Amino acid sequence: MPKTLAMKFLEGKKVPYEVLEYPDTMRDAAEIATLKGIPAGQVFKTLVVQPPAGDARAKPMLVMLPADRQLDLKKLALLIGAKKLKMATHAEAEQLTGLQVGSISPLVLVNKGFAIYLDESAQAHSHIYISAAQKGVNLKVPVKDLAKIVGARWADVTEES
Repeated sequence: MPKTLAMKFLEGKKVPYEVLEYPDTMRDAAEIATLKGIPAGQVFKTLVVQPPAGDARAKPMLVMLPADRQLDLKKLALLIGAKKLKMATHAEAEQLTGLQVGSISPLVLVNKGFAIYLDESAQAHSHIYISAAQKGVNLKVPVKDLAKIVGARWADVTEES
């Protein structure tokens, strides 16, 4: 398998990773976890949230959270001091990131104008799985290194699904 931009980025930062392949028709992180026998709390999805309406300086957000949790937009709005936030639609997410839904990865969106958040639950693990920016491929990465290299802010922004 050819290396993805995400793998090259990790190698450039000297961060070790393991490749996890799965059928590229799968998009649901919880289903991928089940298929691979990995706890759903260790497989993270990356969601795109629109910047707060009316704030010209605000950036769109990437929020990494475990497969077994849901994003709580009220908690995220409170964290950033916004009145209200909304998820990007699939089309908006693809337009903002240049990546297809199911392959959105913060590893290839560093310095591209996104505020990046990582759910605090990741701190319970030494490694988590995130998208390699290609459908059918996740990468197992050390949590501390991931947070550092993508400039993620720790956030309590989820609720159990």
